[in-house]
Amino acid sequence: MRSRATPFVAVLALAFAVPAAVAEPLPGGPRFTVTASPGEDTTVPDWRMQSSARAGQGGAAISTTSYADTGWLTVPTRSTVLAGLVANGAYPDLDQGENLKQVDRADFAVPWWYRTVFTAAPRAGSRTFLRLDGGVISRGEVWLNGTLVAGSDRVVGAYPRHEFDVTPLLRDGQNALAVRASSADPKNDLSIHFIDWAQLPPDRNQGLFRDVGFAVDGPVSLRFPRATADLPLPSLASAVVTVEVDARNNTGAPVTVEVSGTIGLAPFSRRISLAADETRTVAFTQDVDRPRVWWPFQMGGQPLYTASLEAAVDGVRSDTASTAFGVREVTSALVQGARQFRVNGVPFAVRGGGWASDLFLRTDVRRIEDQLKLVRALGLNTIRLEGKPEGDEFYDLADRYGIMLLTGWECCSKWEDYPSFDAEDTRVAGESAESEARRVRNHPSLLGFLIGSDAAPPAALEKVYLDALARAGWTLPVISSAKALSSPKLGAPGMKMDGPYWWVPPDYWYTKKLGGAFGFASEIGPGPTVPELDELKKFLRPADIAKLTDYNAVQYHLSPSTTFNKFSFWGTALDGRYGRPSTPEQFVRKAQLANYETNRAQFEAFGRNASDATAPATGVIYWMLNDAWPKMYWHLYDYHLATAGSYFGAKTALRPLHVQYSYDDRSLAVVNTGLADVPGLSVQATVFTLDGTVKSDETRPVTARANGSVRAGTLPQPGGLSPTYFVRLLLKDATGAVVDRNVYWLSTKADRLNYQASTWYHTPQAEYADLKGLDRLRPGQVAVTTAGVPGEGWTDVTLRNTGTSVAFFVRATIRKGVGGPEVLPTEWSDNYVTLWPGESLTLKARYRAADLGGATPSVEVSGHNVARVVR
Repeated sequence: MRSRATPFVAVLALAFAVPAAVAEPLPGGPRFTVTASPGEDTTVPDWRMQSSARAGQGGAAISTTSYADTGWLTVPTRSTVLAGLVANGAYPDLDQGENLKQVDRADFAVPWWYRTVFTAAPRAGSRTFLRLDGGVISRGEVWLNGTLVAGSDRVVGAYPRHEFDVTPLLRDGQNALAVRASSADPKNDLSIHFIDWAQLPPDRNQGLFRDVGFAVDGPVSLRFPRATADLPLPSLASAVVTVEVDARNNTGAPVTVEVSGTIGLAPFSRRISLAADETRTVAFTQDVDRPRVWWPFQMGGQPLYTASLEAAVDGVRSDTASTAFGVREVTSALVQGARQFRVNGVPFAVRGGGWASDLFLRTDVRRIEDQLKLVRALGLNTIRLEGKPEGDEFYDLADRYGIMLLTGWECCSKWEDYPSFDAEDTRVAGESAESEARRVRNHPSLLGFLIGSDAAPPAALEKVYLDALARAGWTLPVISSAKALSSPKLGAPGMKMDGPYWWVPPDYWYTKKLGGAFGFASEIGPGPTVPELDELKKFLRPADIAKLTDYNAVQYHLSPSTTFNKFSFWGTALDGRYGRPSTPEQFVRKAQLANYETNRAQFEAFGRNASDATAPATGVIYWMLNDAWPKMYWHLYDYHLATAGSYFGAKTALRPLHVQYSYDDRSLAVVNTGLADVPGLSVQATVFTLDGTVKSDETRPVTARANGSVRAGTLPQPGGLSPTYFVRLLLKDATGAVVDRNVYWLSTKADRLNYQASTWYHTPQAEYADLKGLDRLRPGQVAVTTAGVPGEGWTDVTLRNTGTSVAFFVRATIRKGVGGPEVLPTEWSDNYVTLWPGESLTLKARYRAADLGGATPSVEVSGHNVARVVR
């Protein structure tokens, strides 16, 4: 155990720093009751929390029912220290401006206590177990009724799960539980680090972020239920399902137990004898005819089975266990050096984003579900979790929505400081891998486990991880690193991490260099993704908004990293390509254009090249998907779940049946994520000058290739183009109905990149495309009609160009009444659309009716050259 000395000065400072005004009064008795029925679990519903500098006494006193916790704070069941303080109003809004700087880091240089009082009525012959569904950040002491259950030498790290038999300590009546959480430092602890993803939480996520609870069992406990399915691929006509569970004898004498269960079909059971204190895995196998097969959402449905198990001793229930699972198989292999995943035997081209947990690790299940709905509507099929694996609800929702998950450890912290590992670190790393693998292994949404991110573990640690995963029964792919770094046993990962992380123009993605569309790119993206102005005003002060056009100014709501804390050359490229914005409003408007076009190109390039015969693009993870805290970079939708140019550029590229333009060779391609060919299609390509003159209009037939891409000729190159011009691509079915629509704004002058000057995070531009003509568009005119039922949460917005010029980059929003804030989240079928005279489009919006707050929904429409219209 390493010493955790606390400076005396910090303790004194903290005693006056945490405001007593936010404390709640005494809870007035027990907070909950531990059930006495075998096979039932009870979760601690909330905690009382206080700094050790103010609590004054140790666990022997704090974990007694007579201890008076006057002045302590009531915090949620999962609550880091800072999350608990925020919930009690200890600070001004930490999302706003630079308020996060007001939090004193010294407050978290000491341990913090969590305590609760509960009632219990233990029954003879039953056993009560205290369970921690994760570790304590950074390490913990656990006390019950004045007795130390486990010390900080045992409860270490964010992820190891713990279970302690507390039967001898439990009392009939009132009981007191206390947990002491040590201060955290992700550079020294196997905990959680937000790296350069956002400003860092001042407490470094110290405290409890997973559930703590009690399980009451009889003589035999059931633990770690598992269900796997074996499909005779390529056939899906049958499956062999294996259900396993650990049966543990809780007594010091032999016992005979009947373990029975079902997966919704014929029941199964087995009688076994367990020696004193023995644990044995009990397995059942069942043949399933015509199984309901689980697929990622773009490939099929997401049916789930439930394996339900019970242990009975002498005919009396001793414990129960259950797990949901899906019938599916995931494999992977290296294809021309690139990691290629397969789901149910079918190649699965990963198109994903990197997940960011809430900065204070708060669990908001509705918010998580809202985000997964946005992900599915966007067309992303995968989320990568680099460290920070979420609570069980996240995985349940991913199963339901058919979104694949690639989990693993994080970079740039203790997790990859391999030379510093001592015996305790190695033990905790193995316990973390085993605990997390056991927790998530049954979820059909899981794709694989990365045991390294920006590094690959050395041989000894690799063995620790692999042994731990084997103990957990992990059968999915295990990958050495998200970077092109091998480990001794696993070998090459088949992934690359060559950037970019900051601005690159659209044509970058089509070159087969660095982060271009070949292989499996585990984390890449073009950096700043600026929200719309309404959103910026939610977290930026007026002075912050005023300096947006100063690209050399440090922006607190960019990264804490000095590499990414200024707009820098992202802004230079914006000026060079679109013309320098003179106001924040112009800056935001042009940022949407830049975000849209490069995000679209990134996903389109990887989509097209998924079928490349020589260097296939097998996967791409956009860096990143979402925000831990309000910011202006690395996201596809913002912290408040607003969708702007970055989102809709990606959404356009990720449509399931999609026509697209190639910046490298001017070819047209049709990408199909479905599992069947689509014949009888045609591609219409129209080239317009800036004033709307049609310079070329061609139609050609095409059959969309199943789960792949096909070329459909090249874009015509007519003469007489304006320096900035438009291309409209329409994909039509056999009846002539438009099934996809894609509009580009292009330049007769190409962007040119200087690859020789590339760094790990960007490739600089030597010349810029000329898109400045967009500022000289004649005003457009759009008629807006709406239909919908507000009480049902839907509004259809029909836009019709009634003018004589193009209506460019037109955006619609749903508002809480005329002039009110935007209704968020809203799922749009499309947005930021472009229409030529006479054209019309209907945009479909779906939202929660309750989010209107009783107001009548209003629609606002505006565009790059279209004045605001309100309906």
